[in-house]
Amino acid sequence: MSLARLYSRAIRGMQAPEVIVEVHVAGGLPAFSIVGLPDTEVKESRDRVRSAIAMSGYDFPARRITVNLAPADLPKESGRYDLPIALGVLIASGIINPQLDYSKFEFAGELALDGTLRKIHGALAMAYNAKESARSFILPTYNAVEASYVENLDVFKAKCLNEVVAHLCGEDKLTQEIREHIADNWLNNDLKLDFNQVKGQTPVKQALEIAAAGRHSVLMIGNPGCGKSMLSERLITILPPLNNTQALESASIHSLTKNEVPLVNWGKIPFRSPHHTSSAIAMAGGGSNPKPGEISLAHNGVLFMDEMPEFDRRVLEILREPLETKKICISRANYNVEYPADFQLIAAMNPCPCGNKGHSQNLCKCSTEQIARYQGKISAPLLDRIDLVVQMPHLKPEELHNMPVGENSGAIRNRVIKAREFQLNRQNKLNYALNNEEIEVFCPLESKAEELLKSASKKLGLSARAYYRVLKTARSAADLVSSEIIELQHIAQSIQYRYIFNN
Repeated sequence: MSLARLYSRAIRGMQAPEVIVEVHVAGGLPAFSIVGLPDTEVKESRDRVRSAIAMSGYDFPARRITVNLAPADLPKESGRYDLPIALGVLIASGIINPQLDYSKFEFAGELALDGTLRKIHGALAMAYNAKESARSFILPTYNAVEASYVENLDVFKAKCLNEVVAHLCGEDKLTQEIREHIADNWLNNDLKLDFNQVKGQTPVKQALEIAAAGRHSVLMIGNPGCGKSMLSERLITILPPLNNTQALESASIHSLTKNEVPLVNWGKIPFRSPHHTSSAIAMAGGGSNPKPGEISLAHNGVLFMDEMPEFDRRVLEILREPLETKKICISRANYNVEYPADFQLIAAMNPCPCGNKGHSQNLCKCSTEQIARYQGKISAPLLDRIDLVVQMPHLKPEELHNMPVGENSGAIRNRVIKAREFQLNRQNKLNYALNNEEIEVFCPLESKAEELLKSASKKLGLSARAYYRVLKTARSAADLVSSEIIELQHIAQSIQYRYIFNN
C-alpha cells in the first residue's frame, strides 16, 4: 500500500484554493474511483489518465486505486486535474520514486488519450495565487506564456506526460518559460480614437476629465447622435495605464473564461460594452460552473452601458451593490463565489423614449407619463450611486462645421495622470475610493464653498450618499488644478451635475 500527495489548484473567483491530490493504491480487485466532489468532467479523467499512462509506455497498476481531491467540500471541475492524478498514480504505484520531494511543485493540465497535454482555462488565475506557495508551476506548453505574466514564479512547460516524469526523475529538465518584454500596450490605440474627433460638447468633456481623474461614474443624457457613444469609447484614451498588479488582476479574471489572454492585450484598460439584452447572469456572472460576468470582466476598467433604460430592471439593480463594495458575490445552493468588480460605470440614455425631448428641430411626441415611465426605469437608489449626470445638448450640423477641433487625448491624459498622482501622494488612493471619514480629512472646503454646499444640499434634498459624492467629485475637480482646498467653483461644478438630474 502506498500514498502519493501532489498539489493543484481549484478556481473559485479570483481565489485559487489549494487542492491536494491523494492517490491510494492498494490490493484487491482493480478499481479506479475519484472522490472529493468531482464533476462529470473530473470523473471522466479516469479513462483519460488510464489511456495516457498506457500510451506513454508505463504499466497501469491492476489494483484498487482511490483518488481523493481534498478538501472534500470544495467542488472540482474541468480537466486540469488530469496531470496531477496521473502523476499520483505513477508515484503511488512505485513507477516514479515516491521518496522525491514533490512539495515544491504544483501541477495542472488536461491529458489527451496519447499522453500529450492540452491547454486549460484559468492558468493565469492559478499562477496568480501559486506564487504565494513558493512552488514551481508545471503546466501545458499552451498555457506557459500566459502563466509567465506572474512575476517571481518559476513556470515550466511540458508537451506530454513523459516530459513531466523525466523532469521529476531528473533525467531531462523541462524548459522554463521566460516572461517576454511587455510593452505599454495601453498606448497602442488600434482604433485611432481621440477626443479631438468629437467637436463641441466642451462641458461634457470637462465632466469626463473629472470622472477620469477621480474614477467617478457618469451618466450622459442627450438626443440620439449627439456624441454620447463616441465620447464613452474615447474615455480609455485619457485614462492612465494599468500598473502591473492591475493588469495581472484583469487578465486573471479574463483567463477564467474560455477566451485566451493574448500578450498584445496585456495592460490594456478593459472596456466592456454589453448589449441591453444581456441577462442578469451575463452581467453578474454565474452558471452551473460559475464564470465572471461583464461587471467583473470590466474590473480595473470601464463598463459602458449604452441605452441604459433599455436594460432589464433586474440587470440594472445588480449594479447597486458592486458600485459600493467593488465586488460581486454569487450565491447558489451548491457554491458561493466572490469576484472583484471595481469598474468605472459610464452610462448613456436618451431624454425620452423617442429621443427628441429638448431637440432643436425634431418634435418630441412622448407624453409626460411616457417620459416619467422611461426615466423611472433607472431607480433612485441606482442614480444616487452615479457621481456625475451630464446633459448633452443637440448641435446643429452648421454649428459642428464651424467649431474648432478640441484638445487631443494626450493633453487631457497628462492632466489626469498629474491629478491622480496628486491624490495618491495625499491619501494613497483615488478619490472614488474615499470613505466618509477620509472625506472629512482630505476634502477641506473654503468658507464660500461650504455655504454653497449646505444651501444646495437643503434645496436639492441630497441624501448622505449624494452629499459625500458631491464632495468627492469636487475634490477631483480641485485636483486637476492642483488645489489643496476645494474652492467655490469646484463645488458649484460638482453640484451642477446633481442639479441636472434633479431637473
